[in-house]
Amino acid sequence: MANYVSQHTATEVAVSALFKSVYMQMAAALSITGLVAYFLSQSQDFWLFLANNTSLIWVVLIAQIVLVIWLSARFTRMSMTTATLLFILYSAMMGVTMSTIFMVYTMSSIASVFFITAGMFLVMSLLGYFTRMDLTRLGSLLFMALIGVIIASLVNIFLKSEMLYWVVSYVAVVVFVGLTAYDTQKIKQMLAEYGEVDEMGYKLALFGALTLYLDFINLFLYLLRIFGDRR
Repeated sequence: MANYVSQHTATEVAVSALFKSVYMQMAAALSITGLVAYFLSQSQDFWLFLANNTSLIWVVLIAQIVLVIWLSARFTRMSMTTATLLFILYSAMMGVTMSTIFMVYTMSSIASVFFITAGMFLVMSLLGYFTRMDLTRLGSLLFMALIGVIIASLVNIFLKSEMLYWVVSYVAVVVFVGLTAYDTQKIKQMLAEYGEVDEMGYKLALFGALTLYLDFINLFLYLLRIFGDRR
């Protein structure tokens, strides 16, 4: 019994330490993205270059997708240094694409929506961390809803339906709010199953940071579509 209690306590300590790493790496990635986006948005040379190379954003978007898929699939096989550098690179690339929101929305609305997103994210992540309810079934439903959001968004590129645009936006907010809680619980369970504060543990924490980072970014973008003031 004493050994069980000791092992359980050690696991809790490991999870706590690794989850701090999750949030710190996520916060660092968001900071990189925000700084890159802001400074590029203030550069006339960047906008001139973008105007003369309109395909750049698409190239960066495709590169982001390829990089995040490759990083997610191979992070356990690469060193912590390599994984961290790739996460930094991905965050910077996200900043390049996010810089375009400054052309569409006012600075004040971007800032206010960011704080709204941060508040919602914090509440749902804490809920996912501390709840004893199994969110697995909810996660399955949210994943199916996410696929629906992606398909509807692609279809609406051609339909250009304003009603579908708003429906997708509101549904997507609900999906990413729920995914924040679900992913937090899943990350906590993954770290608890591993239970060691070593290089692999920190790589698992980095993968968790990437997951929550993507939840935050997507939640922010869809909330911006709803609440952002356009220029």
